Amino acid sequence: MCAVALLVVGCGGGAEPQGSDEIAGVGQGVEKASAEASAAPGDGIARPKITLPEGDQLVFEPQETGDARTDAVLRDNAEYLRAVDEAIGEQKPKSKAVAFYSRGSAYLDSVEWIGGFVEEGNTVTGTVRYVDRRVTFGEDGSAGLTYCGDESKGYTKDLKTKKTDVTPVTKDSYVSYNDRLRKNAKGVWQVTKSVSERGSKACRP
Repeated sequence: MCAVALLVVGCGGGAEPQGSDEIAGVGQGVEKASAEASAAPGDGIARPKITLPEGDQLVFEPQETGDARTDAVLRDNAEYLRAVDEAIGEQKPKSKAVAFYSRGSAYLDSVEWIGGFVEEGNTVTGTVRYVDRRVTFGEDGSAGLTYCGDESKGYTKDLKTKKTDVTPVTKDSYVSYNDRLRKNAKGVWQVTKSVSERGSKACRP
């Protein structure tokens, strides 16, 4: 398969996000994102309750750094990736949780990506690890986040037959990501752009 979690520019790409990272009116209605929500400890933000598909596990390293601002970016990006997997499992491309954690081109690409799983009748299962997560902050208030995705133990699963497609591990099992995020009025760090490189040497073991 092309990817287990999210590869918003297809199986390739790798340029750093540049220019405007928002598309007017897309993925910005976060106050209506979910009637069922929970507050993350200490921040007072009502967040969508996210449930991963059965057998699906996402691991994030590091989860925290000790810096509150950096940790907020890491947390919201992790929830974005979890929301995408939930949407794949529920077969709902226009997921409210995905809209809560993304906007602009990232949201549109997510809808398209999830839609591909829906067309094929597949969900996700297994374990995907997101490691070496590093955050930088720009003078314009945005955040940059780079990380590696290890999909060597992540697979697709046919929803009708319940058969898991256990693919062999290759260099394409490893993906590098470069995301751009911005904090919205509610205080949520939303992904606005994401580019990736499958088979990246920097992410291979």
